[in-house]
Amino acid sequence: MTTTLRPTEPLQRAADGALSRHFRVCVNSRPVGAVHLSTHPVFGPSVARIEDLRIEEPDRGRGRGAVAALAAEEVARGWGCKRVEILVPAGAGGALRLATALGYVHRNRGMEKPLHDTPPALPAGSRGRPMTEAEYGPWLEHALVDYAQSWIDRGVPEGEARAKSERDHATELPEGLATGNMLISVLEHEGDRVGTLWLSLAGETAFVLDVETAEHARGRGHGRSLMLLAEAQAITAGKRVLGLNVFAGSTPAERLYESLGYAPTSYTMYKNLL
Repeated sequence: MTTTLRPTEPLQRAADGALSRHFRVCVNSRPVGAVHLSTHPVFGPSVARIEDLRIEEPDRGRGRGAVAALAAEEVARGWGCKRVEILVPAGAGGALRLATALGYVHRNRGMEKPLHDTPPALPAGSRGRPMTEAEYGPWLEHALVDYAQSWIDRGVPEGEARAKSERDHATELPEGLATGNMLISVLEHEGDRVGTLWLSLAGETAFVLDVETAEHARGRGHGRSLMLLAEAQAITAGKRVLGLNVFAGSTPAERLYESLGYAPTSYTMYKNLL
């Protein structure tokens, strides 16, 4: 039996050059699933995304998904893409194993935690305060470099990573500290600055955009205090869920979030196309 992709629409071309196309997954002309392939909205036309790859229940476990993914990669190569990404929902263990078997590398995962009604208290001697304008410039300069490096370390070319960092920070903080629904805080412990927190309150779910313990203060529990501060700020703002992104390989951070009750929501995987 032969598994193939058959387009269900003409190739879609956006004004900015983005490409998109829906396909049926067929076995000897019999439809058994579907896949949506597009170029990446952030990284542009050199990166493809496999979206909504589905195989119908009766045909699962027969390698149809693997062949469909490989066929989608060939289409992406024909579009001139150098990398392909896939978002795997948490709980889709079979899809995660398939992506790994096909050579996809785990880059980052989304996590969320339901919040209680009462803001948690910080440990004795610790307090959070708003970042000052004098602190903002050095913090932003460091954040731009650090964020870009996180992507570089996980397969994104340096130019793309630095452009993404500049673009993301400019989009999220157009007015710096005065940007609405953004809280940038400093954690102090007994008067010493031990960390920073950037929290977005823009959507229904509060989201930790950046959290960092000062290098001289690591290993002393301040990362946990920063996350408790994030929960307190989110609850005070009326949010019921707090989300975050953690890059693969950040083992101490992953363990901290798990110990605080965060659960995975999705996994982002990538593969370089040779």
